[in-house]
Amino acid sequence: MSDCCHHQKKTTPAVPVTGARYICPMHPEVVGATPGDCPICGMALEPVGGAPDDGAELRDMTWRLVVASVLTIPLVVLVMAHWFPDSALAHWSHRAAARWMQVALSTPVLFVCGWPFLRRAWQSLLNRSPNMFTLIATGTLAAWGFSLSVLLFPGWAGTDALYFEAAAVIITLVLAGQVLELRARRRTGDALRALMDLAPATAWRVAADGSAQEVPLAEVAIGDVLRVKPGGKVPVDGEVISGHSALDESMFTGESLPVEVGPSARVRAGTINGRGAFDLRAVAVGSSTLLAQIVDLVAQAQRSRAPVEDLADRVSAVFVPAVVACAVVSFATWMFFTASWSMAVTTSVAVLIIACPCAIGLAVPVSITVGMGRAARLGVLVRQPSALERFEKIDTLCLDKTGTLTEGRPEVVEVVAAPGVPENDVWSVAAALESNSEHPLAAAVLRGAEGRGVRPQSAENFNSSPGGGVSGRLDGREVRAGTPEFAGGGGPEDDAARSRIDVSADGHWLGTMFLADRIKESARAALDKFRASGVRIVMLTGDREPVARRVAAELGIGEFRAAMSPQGKAAAVEEMRKQGRVVCMAGDGVNDAPALAAADTSIAMGAGSDVAKETADLVLIHPSLDGVVRAFALGRAIMRNVRQNLFLAFAYNVLGIPIAAGLLYPLTGWLLDPMIAGAAMSLSSVSVIANALRLNRSLRVS
Repeated sequence: MSDCCHHQKKTTPAVPVTGARYICPMHPEVVGATPGDCPICGMALEPVGGAPDDGAELRDMTWRLVVASVLTIPLVVLVMAHWFPDSALAHWSHRAAARWMQVALSTPVLFVCGWPFLRRAWQSLLNRSPNMFTLIATGTLAAWGFSLSVLLFPGWAGTDALYFEAAAVIITLVLAGQVLELRARRRTGDALRALMDLAPATAWRVAADGSAQEVPLAEVAIGDVLRVKPGGKVPVDGEVISGHSALDESMFTGESLPVEVGPSARVRAGTINGRGAFDLRAVAVGSSTLLAQIVDLVAQAQRSRAPVEDLADRVSAVFVPAVVACAVVSFATWMFFTASWSMAVTTSVAVLIIACPCAIGLAVPVSITVGMGRAARLGVLVRQPSALERFEKIDTLCLDKTGTLTEGRPEVVEVVAAPGVPENDVWSVAAALESNSEHPLAAAVLRGAEGRGVRPQSAENFNSSPGGGVSGRLDGREVRAGTPEFAGGGGPEDDAARSRIDVSADGHWLGTMFLADRIKESARAALDKFRASGVRIVMLTGDREPVARRVAAELGIGEFRAAMSPQGKAAAVEEMRKQGRVVCMAGDGVNDAPALAAADTSIAMGAGSDVAKETADLVLIHPSLDGVVRAFALGRAIMRNVRQNLFLAFAYNVLGIPIAAGLLYPLTGWLLDPMIAGAAMSLSSVSVIANALRLNRSLRVS
């Protein structure tokens, strides 16, 4: 730990989190008060509701992987020495010492490094719920046990082949997959912690004499008067009693323009103050604030998500008992007809080895891993690989407006000049005044002026009128910029879908600037692609109805809902899901977090808030809707590859198990040697990996 860490002040979360428990990521109905393993699938329970994750399981799996790798690599080199028959290692590998070295290297890998898998497999038997860990334990124990018996009792099985390396390699590969998975799952609670960080840990409480003292947020009560300083965060939900400022409420409302507040205005905890200062009276604190309610909504949505149905686990429920039964039947049949221990054991062990779950265990994660790497190079970061399975079923796409369909910041989109007044004169006056202004729209005016090559002059006697506009003297004239009433009127009719700044000189109207959030260039083409594929498009925004209607009309969106709260967005998504829709939500703001968590799958735009990124299943590096189209294509391509891999993995077993059991012996007199069974098992893994690598070539930028 660096020295600076010792000086950081520890604070309790400003937003309380309810229901901090441990649940299974595959089976949300399994809930525990302490960490542990799921009795159904064997996966480790993970913290929800903001509970801290100390990373103990990740550290445990990591050291097991390191030790397993150190022992497995020389074991594989020793076993493969026969590929170089003239080498000294090849000659030595046939000696008894080398064979016992295989025992020494593989045993700690299986029983120490792989102990969590063996324990979970035993639990699956006790709970009568066979899963992937049952397969892993069955295959590795069969390979290790058969090899040890051959070593201890030479000749009894009719072969001297050993399969210690198979057991070790399988355990090492599964450990590697567990480490990668745990690293991703550890970030599950980051969304809630990021939400909690929006509220400050302290507040400035105003005393009766007007002085302000900084106190912990936990000590603030309803009715207290608090002071919000320039650039600070609003600590609680409250009502402004004095002062003026502009608040950035986009994380809650989706409104791209900062909102001016003054006496009697309601403000919310977590919103960011501009350059003004004001006092407020607390009306909601702690768990009653809107921010705390959003935290609770996200936690509930994450707990209630339907479990991802893993194809391999579904088949394993039938596959594991079937393989064991086949091995037992094979053993009994050969003993009955031949009374040969060697033939009976050889066939039954060959069945277990060829049915080893290496390829089945690799089928899904190798496709996901390769596909995720390719997706990252195309600008799509997959946070929840399980969400990829749902992309094929998505029939409804819900989109936030601000930052998703639009750029997320106001720009001057139109200037209407008075008859006979050059447009540049309007820009010159507006820029001269706004260069001294702290109003949220001033920056948009200055950006527009700079883009047109207008250099703002310096206005004299500058004055700002809260709620009205700014005024001053320029070239001997009294100039104003602000609302129509403040500027003196004379401009065009009001446009409720856009903000406006009227400009006047000596009481005469010069022109009007209309400002709006520009629609992204990629939006139209991307939405057309979704319409062509039959996906229903719904816009959900916290912005005003006229603004939402304008954006929907420009993009051809037939269904939209405006002025929505974060809770409203989440409720709308839940409503669509209850109607049988499979919903994908795309957004970028804190106000989108509950809806992102409630949707079947979700996408966060690249320029969005940390909360949106931590809540979403996929994150786009570039905030373009082309990325949403690409995410859909990637998800579908990856899942096609997963199904192909599962087919390859199980095809080897379906074909190999009967042959290993001796089905061809009456016709050909040939039995499958366990060594050939091991080779077939390895070939199935190679086929699965090779097919997954095709994703690097097949995924193209659309």
